[in-house]
Amino acid sequence: MDQTPTRTAQGYAAAAGTVLIWAGFILASRLGGKTGLTSWDIVALRLGTASLLLLPFSFRLPVGTWRSPQLWALSGTGGLAFLVLAYAGLTRAPAAHGGILLPGMQPFLVTWLAWWVLGSRPTRQRLLALLPIALGVACVAAPQFLQTTSHTSSWLGDALIFSASIAWALYSVLVKKWPQDPWLLTRFVALSCCAVYMPIYLLWLPKAIDRVSTGMLIFQALYQGIGPTIVAMILFLKAVSILGAERTGALVALVPVLAGLAAVPLLGEPLTGWLLAGLALVSGGAWLASKAPAR
Repeated sequence: MDQTPTRTAQGYAAAAGTVLIWAGFILASRLGGKTGLTSWDIVALRLGTASLLLLPFSFRLPVGTWRSPQLWALSGTGGLAFLVLAYAGLTRAPAAHGGILLPGMQPFLVTWLAWWVLGSRPTRQRLLALLPIALGVACVAAPQFLQTTSHTSSWLGDALIFSASIAWALYSVLVKKWPQDPWLLTRFVALSCCAVYMPIYLLWLPKAIDRVSTGMLIFQALYQGIGPTIVAMILFLKAVSILGAERTGALVALVPVLAGLAAVPLLGEPLTGWLLAGLALVSGGAWLASKAPAR
């Protein structure tokens, strides 16, 4: 993957922006889960806000956009399936599990799926880099899962969150297999998911929007609709196009660690040795994986 230093730096900058916004997504979801909003409400706020903002820029999409099987496959995996599974899982398991099982598992799932779908066999250096990442994620995960051993019902939520992680990893690999313009794909994913999801939500799914303050609704709508859905999506696609799915997936493993660190001052959560060890291990593994030559 021969690239100029400037272009490589752009890829890392895009990946860093994605990581920061997704860490904020974990914190915002934790906060939203404490207000009484259902997972279906948050998905509706996310897709509805993004679609309203993107609709004025979407009246003249390229011919054949809405008939493209590849675009619908990408929308189904990285859009609807990911959102429904992730938020449904977060209503049945602690939100901290989501930060670990969603971005924390990406390096391993993307490496496996890239090998299976793209035939991109991982190098020895990349496999070695996964070891400290695994240990770092385990350091962050251990206290969270040990604290909830009494909640046996969370296994279903964990399974749903892990399924969402698989859906996103598959999306990460498919956007490398089927390169798309990031701006076009961002608009299509938001609009197509909204067109499918909103009628189902309005007619049949439970709602609790009327029980939440207007300020919280505005915050969730703007952050969820603009941050992860528009800005982070464009940055993520840019990073994958430059760095590749495997390198980007390794860097995404920093999300649960950064979210845990940010939760200390913002949500009053404790700063532990486990968290600091996880930061050191995941950062080192992500750096090693990012230096591994791609095949």
